[in-house]
Amino acid sequence: MNETPFAGAYADITGKIINAAIEVHTELGCGLKEEAYEAALAWELTQRGHKVLRQVPCPVVYKGNVFCQDDEHPKRIDLLVDDKIVVELKAVCTRHPVFAAQCRTYLRMLDLPAGLVLNFGFPSLRDGIEHVSNPKATPPLQNSQTPNSESNGGEAPEPGQHQSPKPSPKLQNSQ
Repeated sequence: MNETPFAGAYADITGKIINAAIEVHTELGCGLKEEAYEAALAWELTQRGHKVLRQVPCPVVYKGNVFCQDDEHPKRIDLLVDDKIVVELKAVCTRHPVFAAQCRTYLRMLDLPAGLVLNFGFPSLRDGIEHVSNPKATPPLQNSQTPNSESNGGEAPEPGQHQSPKPSPKLQNSQ
């Protein structure tokens, strides 16, 4: 696993995501399609009290302008956990630098600090975990909210339910 500058600030939540992913991988093994791991991991994280959004549209932000809005989004984030952590899932038996680059691009576009690439294609998931960071992200607020403490009464959406994340300050200023 690669260490990131955010290891201290986000170690707790990324550790919980990794533990849930290991449980999913232990139960399902390798060899399934990415969508199966996505559904199972979203369910597992929701059961553990996390807010999980699936297939979140990722806008393209270029020089302060937002392109590809609504259904035009060229890419979708596999999972967004607690409105903070991008989780990019793979189910192939190789590592490739483009996986982390893709995750890093999502982090930049949404002004988020940390992400994970979880590759379920390896016999041991530990061989397929990569931490990704965005050192240019806006620092989190001191009194950050805990999972599921949003204005929706503390209820997380169903794992298959799509919701868009709250626009980051960077996106709000550019719209």
